[in-house]
Amino acid sequence: MSGGGAPAKAVEPQPHPPKEQLPNISYCITSPPPWPEAILLGFQHYLVMLGTIVIIPSSLVPQMGGGNEEKAKVIQTLLFVAGLNTLLQSLFGSRLPAVIGGSYTFVPTTISIILAGRFSDTSDPVERFKRIMRAIQGSLIVASTLQIVLGFSGLWRNVTRFLSPLSVVPLVSLVGFGLYEFGFPGVAKCVEIGLPQLILVVFVSQYMPHVIKSGKHVFDRFAVIFTVVIVWIYAHLLTVGGAYNGKAQKTQLSCRTDRAGLIDAAPWIRVPYPFQWGAPSFDAGEAFAMMMASFVALVESTGAFIAVSRYASATPMPPSILSRGVGWQGVAILLSGLFGTVNGSSVSVENAGLLALTRVGSRRVVQISAGFMIFFSVLGKFGAVFASIPAPIIAALYCLFFAYVGAGGLSFLQFCNLNSFRTKFILGFSVFMGLSVPQYFNEYTAINGYGPVHTGARWFNDIVNVPLSSEAFVAGCLAYFLDNTLHRKDSAIRKDRGKHWWDKFRSFKGDSRSEEFYSLPFNLNKYFPSV
Repeated sequence: MSGGGAPAKAVEPQPHPPKEQLPNISYCITSPPPWPEAILLGFQHYLVMLGTIVIIPSSLVPQMGGGNEEKAKVIQTLLFVAGLNTLLQSLFGSRLPAVIGGSYTFVPTTISIILAGRFSDTSDPVERFKRIMRAIQGSLIVASTLQIVLGFSGLWRNVTRFLSPLSVVPLVSLVGFGLYEFGFPGVAKCVEIGLPQLILVVFVSQYMPHVIKSGKHVFDRFAVIFTVVIVWIYAHLLTVGGAYNGKAQKTQLSCRTDRAGLIDAAPWIRVPYPFQWGAPSFDAGEAFAMMMASFVALVESTGAFIAVSRYASATPMPPSILSRGVGWQGVAILLSGLFGTVNGSSVSVENAGLLALTRVGSRRVVQISAGFMIFFSVLGKFGAVFASIPAPIIAALYCLFFAYVGAGGLSFLQFCNLNSFRTKFILGFSVFMGLSVPQYFNEYTAINGYGPVHTGARWFNDIVNVPLSSEAFVAGCLAYFLDNTLHRKDSAIRKDRGKHWWDKFRSFKGDSRSEEFYSLPFNLNKYFPSV
């Protein structure tokens, strides 16, 4: 070699360093965007959460005997309660930008109450609807005590203090990926509007910012509003153009923009109030079954809270804050029972995914969205316009949001030792069983009309079938058990599972970042030191 110098040493590629807080977030919890931008982002959160708010009552109310008028009132009530609960959670609960809305976890237990034989002697469908609603209210009121007690007593804090990044990965991942059945299957119900929405939202949010470099984050931040408006207009043109005339009833319900029946049925102004359907009725078996659904929702919401904290660029959640958030989620279920929403409450997974899409984790934005929920729930006609967005459009958005949440769970692998066979076993076995066990239970139910556990006591069936039908619940519980029983006291294994990264955030006191994110307003921390 000329010059006689030593050959240049090759630069070794370095691994990406772990990040306790997610970088590249434009606005974190305590840094709100400018007011005009915050209002638009809040409206976007409102549009996204409407999917679950509309789909669940639209499915359950007709089975209860209610018509379009009852369906519109239930949607208004669910929307109103969701706004209240989101405000309470962001002010006094976890303090995260988490939207609290309806939950599919409570649907199987609710259907069991609807099918109970004691309501078959009522001939008037509206009266039957009210009787069933009062029974659902009673079971929700009782079920809310589970999360209220576990959260505010600090018991859930003692459970979650044993979480590690390794056991969080299957839980959070399947909170997102486990909802795959609400993604493309929903798009395919009307593929001519669902598929364009899916392609358009991916193109606008992921490609347009790199094609048109304005530097203002317009396309990636407001992709939902742009694409929903475009495809909604396109779907309306297909409807008025007669594209669905003579089609099957199922196709018309999924594709047409004028078949929801909400705009005509919704009152102009109506304020939901507690016990609007009458005094709740109570049944011990149904209450225990709903309590199990509440526990499943508790586990799923724990994963969703962790995903929200990640995408809001917060520090890892201290167990006490997680417990406090669960307590206020119990209050949310209590309010659902008092008002009569036909459904319980949990953290909205789709809105957690929207945080990732927009890269805006501001608490103020979610509080503004709660204001939109309350406003449009009171002004029923105006709210019904947005609630009439065809379901395949919402399902296309779900494909992105659920994928983001699932990927957020996978991101915790950066704290784990992936060369450890212990890590590989816990991760692989819990995720596989989290997919396989619910697949068996759901497939069995779809074929036979009832779950694998089928006794004369419907409430007992739900206590077993509902938790084992939840991907996140099975995977999260299995990973938690294995991670805390397989040789966890070894110091090397403690590093393998990533526990050393999280232990310094066990208490938010003394850490300026955690105190900024999670402290209660109005100096309330001194009154609630443990939760």
